Amino acid sequence: MPPNEQEDRDWQRLDKWLWCARFMRARSDCAALVVEGAVRINRQPTDKAHAKLRIGDVLTVAIRGEVRVLRIAALAARRGPAPEARGLYEEIADS
Repeated sequence: MPPNEQEDRDWQRLDKWLWCARFMRARSDCAALVVEGAVRINRQPTDKAHAKLRIGDVLTVAIRGEVRVLRIAALAARRGPAPEARGLYEEIADS
């Protein structure tokens, strides 16, 4: 199976998922957030917007003056309305 068919089924680009989950208005802003070092995947810092995100991964996102810790519940089929986007993750307490 070609790699582009694997994406959105088994994994998703970090910047694309953040955009679909409505963390920023533009996908380029999501990519910039990652490049700035404001995102960790499973506690590992990443500055790669193309990092692979899978269901069950834990994201730590520093955004708008707060740190949010999220467990990925689903990969996004599209950028939908806010209630649909909210179903892509669950907030977890930072321990």
